[in-house]
Amino acid sequence: MSLKETKKISANRYELEIIVEGERFREAIKEAYKQNAKKINIPGFRKGKAPYAMVMKMYGEEAFFEDALNLIYADVVEEAINESGLKVINDKMDFDMVSISKEDGVDFKVSVTTYPEIEIGEYKGLKAEKNKASVTAAEVDAQIKAMAERNSRMVEVSDRAAALGDTAVIDFEGFVDGVAFDGGKAEGHALELGSGQFIPGFEDQIVGHNIGEEFDVVVTFPEEYGAKELAGKEAVFKIKLHEIKVKELPEIDDEFAKDVSEFDTLAELKADIKAKALERKQKANDEEVENALVQQIVDSIKGEIPEAMFENRLNQSVEEFAYRLQSQGLNLETYLKYTNSSIEDFKNSFRPQAESQVKFRLALEKIVELEKIEATEEDINEQFEKMAKDYGMEVAQIKAAVPAEEIAKDLAVGKAIDFIKDNAVITEKKAAAKKTTAKKTTAKKAEKETKDAE
Repeated sequence: MSLKETKKISANRYELEIIVEGERFREAIKEAYKQNAKKINIPGFRKGKAPYAMVMKMYGEEAFFEDALNLIYADVVEEAINESGLKVINDKMDFDMVSISKEDGVDFKVSVTTYPEIEIGEYKGLKAEKNKASVTAAEVDAQIKAMAERNSRMVEVSDRAAALGDTAVIDFEGFVDGVAFDGGKAEGHALELGSGQFIPGFEDQIVGHNIGEEFDVVVTFPEEYGAKELAGKEAVFKIKLHEIKVKELPEIDDEFAKDVSEFDTLAELKADIKAKALERKQKANDEEVENALVQQIVDSIKGEIPEAMFENRLNQSVEEFAYRLQSQGLNLETYLKYTNSSIEDFKNSFRPQAESQVKFRLALEKIVELEKIEATEEDINEQFEKMAKDYGMEVAQIKAAVPAEEIAKDLAVGKAIDFIKDNAVITEKKAAAKKTTAKKTTAKKAEKETKDAE
């Protein structure tokens, strides 16, 4: 293979003219013949057993040109890109054949999209304000209460009617125009009244009923309901109330602390909760500062960013979301149905985030380039070990799956963020002044209070 010419045809778009020598192409033709031999039927020979020369005579070598080129195409294009020194984005390549023959080989052109050539403004001495992290007693108590909720137990109530906050165990079946509909029936379903899990008005109509009662609940499906055949329709649900349960919370004391944690006292548990919450807030504040600093650099970017970069990031975001749904037992198709969204609308909802992520990465990579920031071999090995621990795999498996070059790039970008912070002016954000509702003190009263104080 030889790279005949590299030509810039537009911003971030280059045309490469590539030559595949005759000898290499002829070898590819033979390989294509071998792969297709079993399908070839020549009179007088068993299927797939005709000599190469006979097949070439009958079909002509041109019949194998396309398969031969396909066999070597990816390799020769990659070789040409490496030889050109271009940093190419994973995007559609335009193909144009110049000439092809057994003797002379192949001459063709491909158009590729490259990483943008960008410029950034000042990235040293940037300014940002940082919030002071603090955790209130109310926040700690809220977490303690949440722990108590998670360790609560359900107790059956039989001496009163259902009320908001109770959990009602019910059978139900829904009908629209007297006909039962799919997904509208369940038995022994536990429903917390007032949780808003069901259609508006459904839970309120269970309130006031007693165990053993059978009754109707009449509701109207919202106009924007996911199942279009039910949207805006009035439905009647036949209900039977089997049980009424209430949540019983444990006593919040030292015994509670022992039961839910490794601590012996409630005071120790609260101190640990406060320390961890403070750490989380400090980390969030640090990230907020990092984003504010990098955003200033992003805003200064000059250069045309190819649409392919945004598209690649968008597709990645959709795949990541679909994977998260899958881990919850759902799929993207069902999600789109019930949110009444098209795949294009859903994809476009990620657009602002995708553009921001691409620009952030480009800005940081530019600083890596300008400051010649590199990850050391020790950094890379530490990251491999961390990934192996996180995924529960052997280090060798991680190294086989993830190229060290990609790890090095990510680590260098992380160091670029540290570089920006180290060279920034970060001040603590002042707390907003508290408004006072106290009446103004008269001059005489102030004077009297001063004398009294003296």
